[in-house]
Amino acid sequence: MSIYDTLNEQQKKGVFTTQGPVLILAGAGSGKTRVLTHRIAYLIDELGVNGWNIMAITFTNKAAGEMKERVEDIVGMGSESIWVTTFHSTCVRILRRYGDRLGYDNNFTIYDSDDQKTVMKDICKRLQIDTKTLKERSILSAISSAKDELVSPQEFELNAVGDFRKQRIAQAYKEYQAALKKSNAMDFDDLIMNTVELFKADKEVLGGYQKRFKYIMVDEYQDTNTAQFELIRLLADAHHNLCVVGDDDQSIYKFRGANIRNILDFEKVYPEAEVIRLEQNYRSTQNVLDAANAVIRNNKGRKSKTLWTDKGEGNLIHFRQFDNAYEEAEFIAGDVAKKKRKGQADYGDCAVLFRTNAQARLLEERFVVEGIPYNVVGGTNFYARKEIKDLLAYLKTIDNGRDDLAVKRIINIPKRGIGAATIGKVQDYADMHEISFYDALRQADDIASIGKSGAKLKPFVNMIQAFRSKLEFYGLEDLIKDIIETTGYVEDLEASDDEDAGNRIENIDELISKIVAFEEIHDRPTLGEFLEEVALVADIDNVENGNNKVLLMTLHSAKGLEFPHVYLAGMEDGIFPSYMTIVSDDPDEIEEERRLAYVGITRAREDLTLCYAKMRMIRGETQMNAVSRFVKEVPVELMDNRVPAPRHTSADMAPLSFNEPSGQPYKSRPVAVLAPKRTAAENRPFIAGGGIGSLSAAGISKGVGAVTGGKPDYDIGDRVKHVKYGEGTVTDLEPGPRDYKVTVDFDEAGQKIMYAAFAKLVKF
Repeated sequence: MSIYDTLNEQQKKGVFTTQGPVLILAGAGSGKTRVLTHRIAYLIDELGVNGWNIMAITFTNKAAGEMKERVEDIVGMGSESIWVTTFHSTCVRILRRYGDRLGYDNNFTIYDSDDQKTVMKDICKRLQIDTKTLKERSILSAISSAKDELVSPQEFELNAVGDFRKQRIAQAYKEYQAALKKSNAMDFDDLIMNTVELFKADKEVLGGYQKRFKYIMVDEYQDTNTAQFELIRLLADAHHNLCVVGDDDQSIYKFRGANIRNILDFEKVYPEAEVIRLEQNYRSTQNVLDAANAVIRNNKGRKSKTLWTDKGEGNLIHFRQFDNAYEEAEFIAGDVAKKKRKGQADYGDCAVLFRTNAQARLLEERFVVEGIPYNVVGGTNFYARKEIKDLLAYLKTIDNGRDDLAVKRIINIPKRGIGAATIGKVQDYADMHEISFYDALRQADDIASIGKSGAKLKPFVNMIQAFRSKLEFYGLEDLIKDIIETTGYVEDLEASDDEDAGNRIENIDELISKIVAFEEIHDRPTLGEFLEEVALVADIDNVENGNNKVLLMTLHSAKGLEFPHVYLAGMEDGIFPSYMTIVSDDPDEIEEERRLAYVGITRAREDLTLCYAKMRMIRGETQMNAVSRFVKEVPVELMDNRVPAPRHTSADMAPLSFNEPSGQPYKSRPVAVLAPKRTAAENRPFIAGGGIGSLSAAGISKGVGAVTGGKPDYDIGDRVKHVKYGEGTVTDLEPGPRDYKVTVDFDEAGQKIMYAAFAKLVKF
């Protein structure tokens, strides 16, 4: 029996179609990784292609590792020469070899988000940018978006003419890139952008890789941005044997720069492309798939596909309604405990998914009360913890002395009596002589302005130089232990009064374990390789398997995962989809949110519960929201409890609570605030409490949503500022039954329609 006999007909087509461009539209749970791995095996075993000529790219280390293991299991000998890697790892590998052609040393440092913020904070200070009106994170976001679109600082500056805000960002962008180059560092966006720049500038390098990679495969193609698209296009330009696999219905990373047009327009770029649809799902029951199909069918910007399975109908979708978010959390924790108690599921079989990180708090509290073990995915990354960043900064300084950020982080850790004034004078000397901060430290005797403080700098420099000399005969485990002992880092923690000192020491022990594990799986491990691997770790790569804990995570974090039992919490308009999405009046934004709902639904293998709370506290205000439109898009025959229709009278608006299969209500309590049905134009959160756009006490007693409030202090033609969209001009102001509806033409975001109470526009 052939290994290909286990594939369905469409999967076989994806495996055997090897020449020319191929687009595989792989629905959720349709076995795309299986197709990719068997395709690689077919190229090697049946067509005689050398593994050296094959590249397979995906987005996370976890996905790349799983694919590599499967390829090794199927192919065996020869699989080690195949490039199965992530976009960023691919680019790092290329730049480690040819980065010097762009003016970098090949041992450049990779800056994480904390490093970026530190650099930008210094730049804003030097450029005298008011970070109250133009925040560092907004500047970094604009720079990241520019790099995703392959826009250089010079091009960004040209495009910013006439726009003061963009001009300030352009200045910061130029200074930011100069600071990174000086420190021999790149951020994550640079890795892709610089590789594209290298390929376009150096035909010899590009030609070498084009000649090598005759067959290229890209997983999760719907998540690619413009820079990644261009990288792949350049590599595939010689042979056109490009196979991309993805699902436009799972394109949910627009906020990270993902461009859904890459997958939707693939046939426009490659008119000769073969399109193959994988629609048989091997993960979920038919009821779950029917719910997902029904929801996503409401999107217009998609390629049609319908998921199906031979696993049977399975359980109905559970819809559960609560008076407030506390009851929602209480139910979810209680239901997980009940399933565990009855042997229906283990803790590790369950996941709770939500739209925003803020929703995790109440759930955590209830899980603690119930004694249920859990993990929150997307919390503080292990490598972002202070003690870990400190020790990594020592390793970075030993590996790359040009990384000013790393050197400055540890120069006074532990305390060496080196003050900010001394550091400033050393930096001035470095700037004057156009050298790195560390090289300036080594020349401390020549810096007259620091006086006796120079004596405090020498021991630090001598220590780093000693570590560097030992690196020639030290292993990485020996090096990190020497650093910890020489600096007295753990001793200081043990002697401190910090409540979390114990946890921090445990984290350091875990770092040592990580280093030992790294050395065990690498034949000739180097410090640079270790730092590179650490820099490329993503949150999703840290999701532990087999630890039997309930996972709490955002819907974005859940992509690529699956669980027997899934709870979707906060299924309310204003939460999911978000209020800003609703009032934006942008169909593309709603479609992105709907794709997110589709992803959430298809994480469930057997059991799916949709939870709705009539009241929820957001930013200190209690809001009443309608049931999410995505819940309403699920056919009623697929659910075990109907979505209640909004009522208009106090008699009709009696407390609503769901019924368990036994028919007993779940802790039904009186509804504190009652709200009538709203028109589409009025579809926004209600707020309990006084003020504009709130429900008055009189309105509550009568069972109607009477609203009190006054006209805003701006009018048509006025200039206003919004916390998200920036500056714009009011073009329309229309009084409504509950609030003023304001239309603003924003300078960057375009036209937006919103309600005054929630827009919180500031006239200037």
